[in-house]
Amino acid sequence: MTRLPCTASLTSVPRLEDLVERDREHDCEGFGSHSICVKVEAVADLPTRFGRFRIVAFWNNRDEKEHIALVHGDVLGAENVVTRLHSECLTGDALGSLRCDCRDQLGVALERIAAEPCGVLLYLRQEGRGIGLLNKVRAYSLQDSGLDTVDANLALGFRDDERDYAIAAHALASLTVKSVRLLTNNPKKVAELEKHGIKVTDRIPHVIPANDHNRFYLQTKANRSGHFIDFDGKPHVPEQDDPVVVAPDAGGPSAE
Repeated sequence: MTRLPCTASLTSVPRLEDLVERDREHDCEGFGSHSICVKVEAVADLPTRFGRFRIVAFWNNRDEKEHIALVHGDVLGAENVVTRLHSECLTGDALGSLRCDCRDQLGVALERIAAEPCGVLLYLRQEGRGIGLLNKVRAYSLQDSGLDTVDANLALGFRDDERDYAIAAHALASLTVKSVRLLTNNPKKVAELEKHGIKVTDRIPHVIPANDHNRFYLQTKANRSGHFIDFDGKPHVPEQDDPVVVAPDAGGPSAE
C-alpha cells in the first residue's frame, strides 16, 4: 500500500462512527519526527457526571498506549473547537492526590467543554510528563527531599517535560477539527500543536486554585516551565459535594 500524506487521507465523514470504517486501512506518512500515524478504532457513548460525551479510542504506531478523546457535540469539520489536552495522572485523576491539580484540571475542563456547543478533551497516556508512573514516584521521593519538579526530573536523567504532542495533533486531524481554542496555561502545548499543523485560534486560561500541598509545584510550573498561572484561582470543583479531606500525615512538599 502506498503511504499517503495525512492531509490527503483524513477525509471528512458524516458521523463519528464513520471514522472507524474510514480509518480501517489508514496508513499515512505520519506527524512529527517519529512519523506518528493514528487511526480511530472505536466510538461509543459515555455519559459522565460532567455531561454526555462520545468516547473515541485511537491506535497509533508509536507506542502501545490507548489514547482517547471525549467529544461533546459535533466537532467534525468544525472551527474554533474548545479543546483540552490532558495528560494521564493516576495519582491525581484516580486517587485524588493533592500534590498536583490534575483531578481538578480534568473535571473543570469536562464541565467547560460540556457547556460549549462542541468540544474535545484528549486524554493522553503521558504519565508524569512522559516519564511514566514508576519514575514519577521516584521523582516524588526526590521532591520529598527538597527538589522541585524540574530538578527531580533532571536528576533522573529526563528533561523537564518529555511529552510529545504529535499523537494529539494527529488525533485532532483524524477528527477533522479545523481549528481549536486551546484550554491551557502551558504555552508549549500551543506551540507544539501549531508545529504539527493544527491551527490554534485562541488560548483559554485554565484556572485552578492552589492548595497547601501543590502551591510549590504550581509555582515551579510558572517560574521554571513558563506556564501562565493565576494563583488566586477559582473554587475547587466539588466531588459529589464532598469537601476535600486530608489525612493528618498527608503533608510534605508538593510535586508532580
